[in-house]
Amino acid sequence: MLKSMEDGEISISAYDTAWVALVKDLNGSENPQFPSSLEWIANNQLPDGSWGDSSIFMVYDRVINTLSCVIALKSWNLHPDKTLLGMSFIRENLRRIGDENAEHMPIGFEVAFPSLIEIAKKLCIDIPYDSPFLQDIYARRQLKLTRIPKEIMHKVPTTLLHSLEGMPDLDWQKLLQFQCPDGSFLFSPSSTAFALMQTQDHNCLNYLKNIVHKFNGGVPNVYPVDLFEHIWIVDRLQRLGISRYFKPEIKECIDYVNRHWTNEGICWARNSPVQDIDDTAMAFRLLRLHGYVGEFFCFVGQSNQAVTGMYNLYRASQLMFPGEKILEDAKIFSFNFLQEKRVQNELLDKWIITKDLPGEVGYALDLPWHASLPRLETRFFLEQYGAEGDVWIGKTLYRWYNECGIGEFGVSERSLLLTYYLASASIFEPEKSKERMVWVKTAALMDCVTCYFGRTQHKTAFIHEFTRSRSTLHLLNSRYRTEQRLVGIILGALNELSLSALMTHGKDIHHCLRHALLGKRVIHMDPSMVCLAIREEEWPPRGHDPDMVLPSYSGGRIAIEGDNPDVMLLCGFNEA
Repeated sequence: MLKSMEDGEISISAYDTAWVALVKDLNGSENPQFPSSLEWIANNQLPDGSWGDSSIFMVYDRVINTLSCVIALKSWNLHPDKTLLGMSFIRENLRRIGDENAEHMPIGFEVAFPSLIEIAKKLCIDIPYDSPFLQDIYARRQLKLTRIPKEIMHKVPTTLLHSLEGMPDLDWQKLLQFQCPDGSFLFSPSSTAFALMQTQDHNCLNYLKNIVHKFNGGVPNVYPVDLFEHIWIVDRLQRLGISRYFKPEIKECIDYVNRHWTNEGICWARNSPVQDIDDTAMAFRLLRLHGYVGEFFCFVGQSNQAVTGMYNLYRASQLMFPGEKILEDAKIFSFNFLQEKRVQNELLDKWIITKDLPGEVGYALDLPWHASLPRLETRFFLEQYGAEGDVWIGKTLYRWYNECGIGEFGVSERSLLLTYYLASASIFEPEKSKERMVWVKTAALMDCVTCYFGRTQHKTAFIHEFTRSRSTLHLLNSRYRTEQRLVGIILGALNELSLSALMTHGKDIHHCLRHALLGKRVIHMDPSMVCLAIREEEWPPRGHDPDMVLPSYSGGRIAIEGDNPDVMLLCGFNEA
């Protein structure tokens, strides 16, 4: 699937399909230019008389979709029964729209809906034109147009290119300079269909022909969506914790995004004259995480900021380098915006519908990126998508804990669980289960030494016992002194690790491990920590493979001093 991505996959929009269906034959006949779009409308009315997504009921979305489809059918005098059913739905639900959250308002709704109302009046469609909601939406439209005056529209590309069907008295000769290379206006089928009605431009016609053919009559609300698809797939793979299985595909996706990146950012499709904050922030974050360099500017004129856009801006801003003032300001602004929305219980969005957007945003606000462990974030994200059940925590580890009796040395089950948690959060790959287990056992055994041998002379006695001991079996009997029993447990762990390395790599590292331990001295630092300092000595020992290096351990309650942190007792071995 990842290798077959082209311009993206997206669902059909009844609203945009209706605008395409309104286009008259450019050759002069009284027939529709795209009859298959009218056929799609006739075949996709829902049982309640509306048009839209059957699985999700959003009043804004259903009303604008239904009104546009009713207008299309009425304009061509087709299917009067479906028209009447649609009008009935609009009358019943138009009053409800005033109670809907503004965050659920579709992009460009405040510009496009008043235009549909004017067309409906001309067609004598019977709907409550005196609804208080209509007065409010006209005010929102005026606010939008005030932010981006018409004279500005004719000079520079703006987001209103996506909603030209809602704009009266446009200078099309000036606007055509902002046409996208594929012939569309900001990749919007509805906006491009309206432009085609006004200009008969063949580039607009070719764009619409292509997408009508691709989607079998119906058209999406925006197309293509290639950049959106590439960046969101990578983000989801990473957040689901499975990106390591798709490294070549992810590199290809990131390279694709980088090729189409501009200093002003990107939008959902390549070669766009306008950029948006959501896609730009997400792309910037992924590019920086993968070693690319870039900067971006937010796009202006949006009267109602989307929560997900600010959320992705906040995530991106946390990857700033020292001195990046723009990102620092973006972080403060987006954090304050999201915090205010959370306090007001307004973490809703017009872009996406998720299981728990408030929880997702809350996690990001409460746990900054630099403090979030990857596997914790993955677990949280999986829960957002409905994953259930608990995680198996390794019965083998608890069995080892009980059989060795290390609880007698002051190591509790809770401490063992915490150590396993730290190991799993840092070394999470399934193929590294042995390294996780060695990490935990090492930390647990060092805890034993720390907790049980509080005085320096006791630690010295323990080291002496280990130095002269060669066998594990005779030391595990309970009648032996504590130092001897603990030495036996450590020797058993050494043997287990050596055997695992022998089976994996065909090399015996037992002598290396023992040499590493004997080549260290226990020094007193703090009652809660044993610090192993590496001597100034030759590594590796003579006769041993210099490539057989033990990864360093820096978690739990163990610290390493010295010039060669690669030499670490019982920490595992390189499986690369």
